[in-house]
Amino acid sequence: MPKRGMRWRHVIINTKSSWLHGDKRGFRSRDHRIHSSGDYKNRPPESEHEGLRDYMLEHSSDRVHIPLKLRVTILQALVARLRKEGFVILTASVGAFHAHALVELPDHRGTVRQIVGRCKQCACEAVKRELPGSIWSAGGEFKPVDTGSHQRRAYNYIYEDQEPDAATWSYKDNVFRAPREDPGRR
Repeated sequence: MPKRGMRWRHVIINTKSSWLHGDKRGFRSRDHRIHSSGDYKNRPPESEHEGLRDYMLEHSSDRVHIPLKLRVTILQALVARLRKEGFVILTASVGAFHAHALVELPDHRGTVRQIVGRCKQCACEAVKRELPGSIWSAGGEFKPVDTGSHQRRAYNYIYEDQEPDAATWSYKDNVFRAPREDPGRR
């Protein structure tokens, strides 16, 4: 049960240009003004939003890839910033193109965006010599986690079910697990 005025959230942030409008995995624009008929689990038809996808690929910056050797550093920065601000975080992970966290945050979306923004800024600062410039896309997803069973599923998904080359952390052991190289992934 969260503290008064707080809410558990599954926070998901993507790297810059890693999930564009028109993406084959499905997408939603702000306020769902444009969206695909599917999602990453049930993909939309290949031809859906093909023109938008081509336009975005042509006009967007290169996709930011977080190198294997920097994932633990970025994860440590994200976790440290959330803890510094006094938030309870249960688990977090950082992969090549996204990060996840299960954290108790204020029950106000605008405030959550500001907090996550400071975390993203802190992570960029931690690796600015090796990975200069902006790492993260704007915004993020801040999915409410309102039941104990949902919290357990989110925890397991973030800590156990990420790609093999993701760095992970949990409050249970307070150890930052370094990613392991998976030769099948690039």
